Amino acid sequence: MYYFETIDGKKVLKSDYIKNAQAFFTTRDICICDKGLGVNGNEKITQNQKLIAEYLGIESQNLIFPTQTHSVNVETARASQKDYPDCDGLILTEKNLGIFLNFADCTPVILYDEKQNIGAISHAGWRGTAGKIGVKTVEKMIKNFGTNPKDIIALIGPAIGFCCYNVGEEVFEKLSKTVGDFSGLYEIREGKIFVDLKNINKRQLEESGVERIDVCPYCTVHNNDLFYSYRNENGTTLRHSAVLRLI
Repeated sequence: MYYFETIDGKKVLKSDYIKNAQAFFTTRDICICDKGLGVNGNEKITQNQKLIAEYLGIESQNLIFPTQTHSVNVETARASQKDYPDCDGLILTEKNLGIFLNFADCTPVILYDEKQNIGAISHAGWRGTAGKIGVKTVEKMIKNFGTNPKDIIALIGPAIGFCCYNVGEEVFEKLSKTVGDFSGLYEIREGKIFVDLKNINKRQLEESGVERIDVCPYCTVHNNDLFYSYRNENGTTLRHSAVLRLI
């Protein structure tokens, strides 16, 4: 179940599914990325990053983020590496680091293997979802770190909802091929195709063996007062973020 907490009076969204790691989604209260200016593009964002780092109990320079390109590329965060170009999935194994990825309608997926105490964040817009970025991240955790999917807890965060996400036939066809059973994940309304991006990602993870998945009820369009929406805000460059640190 999702609930709000505050960091210095600023709202963040958490799930009670993850208790042994620091995992949450920022809101409009505490923006740590303006894509138009670069992640470190202004003083307020830099201050918010410092606030997040302090809350996580790490040094600011150890708060790591990739350059997201709607790819299906997955890397592992390392203290010795600061740049992660063309990367939309980031695995975390070191306790002295924190990671974050940025969103404004696309689906954030936080993964946490409570047995191995490692985690990851994936960025699943329609392209990432069509490429099964969440599953690819799980597969890399299995291959490189011995993760058992049954030990993974997945949080699917605030994103554009089934209520609002209409797509064309080409996107629909690509998404429909990513799961064995696409029933309940789309509707035709007044001749338009609507898809449930959050639950497509959930079903992909379920089919890969992940059993414990908490799907956030918030739609970034309908809850635009809490989260950023690229569609609803005419291409805003501001982003909310998914944040993870191991403890």
